[in-house]
Amino acid sequence: MLPSREYPGVFIKDEGLNPTGSFKARGLSAAVTMARHFGLKKLAIPSAGNAAGALAAYAAAAGIEAHIFMPKDVPLANRVECDYYGAHVTLVDGLISDCARKVAELKEKPTWAAEGWFDVSTTKEPYRVEGKKTMGYEIAEQLGWKLPQGVIYPTGGGVGLLGMWKAFEEMEELGFIGSERPNMISVQASGCAPIVKAWDEGRASVEMWPNASTVAAGLRVPKPYGDYLILDILKKSGGLALAATDTEIFAATRHWARVEGIFAAPEGAASLVAYQKLLASGFFTPDDMVVLFNTGSGLKYLDVLDTSSVAPTPASRAIAGVIGPY
Repeated sequence: MLPSREYPGVFIKDEGLNPTGSFKARGLSAAVTMARHFGLKKLAIPSAGNAAGALAAYAAAAGIEAHIFMPKDVPLANRVECDYYGAHVTLVDGLISDCARKVAELKEKPTWAAEGWFDVSTTKEPYRVEGKKTMGYEIAEQLGWKLPQGVIYPTGGGVGLLGMWKAFEEMEELGFIGSERPNMISVQASGCAPIVKAWDEGRASVEMWPNASTVAAGLRVPKPYGDYLILDILKKSGGLALAATDTEIFAATRHWARVEGIFAAPEGAASLVAYQKLLASGFFTPDDMVVLFNTGSGLKYLDVLDTSSVAPTPASRAIAGVIGPY
């Protein structure tokens, strides 16, 4: 966790440093470890990208088959890494919700149980949240066992938010912290913001977001399975939900790279957009300690981010009169 060079009260939790380049490594490492413990043979997951890469990596290490169902337009790095890890990849013409339907269809087949299959979808198994809760423990430990005033979390499926809340409750029971809690802030992309819409309307659950579209692939989740849990945490913590446009996300990605030296995933950069808005509105003051999550490395999104900065082709020239045109 890095102190911001720009905002004195801000710390940036850089999840891009995880083994598979995103925070998804936390949950999937735990899930695959337990899958091997229970003797499961084939793991299936619908994914917007980074969860697929994490499952493929840990399944390869565990000697378990990984079956990935992902939208055909996921960032290139996600498809390539799954292929190299030896996963079985099905590209779906649609969103993660359509991929989830493919997994659901598999579960109806008699071979599902007979061949040792298991669905490791978000909030449909018990161990990914156990891996993700380590983020909450780390926040407390790295801040001297004090919790910040706020945590800003880019929210797709929301498992990390659920995990951190679970960690805070456990730490209070263990006597590590008191009853204080951060304001939990959920930030989504304006092109797919079901949590934000439900929050603004005072609803306890979300409606399916139509025609979801955003450059932040991990936020393109039209209906999180744990929606009511996420909304309940926002309410209990005194937090809120807000959205960032793709234009704002692109600008924040470049800003963090130039100012903080962090090449963030678009999803992670959305947390900077959220903080700037909440600072301007007075929800947070400059003195408040706030943790911003960068959920992954920008290196996994080169094809997404390189839309307006194509390097020019060098002019032909001779080098030392020996090598031909370059």
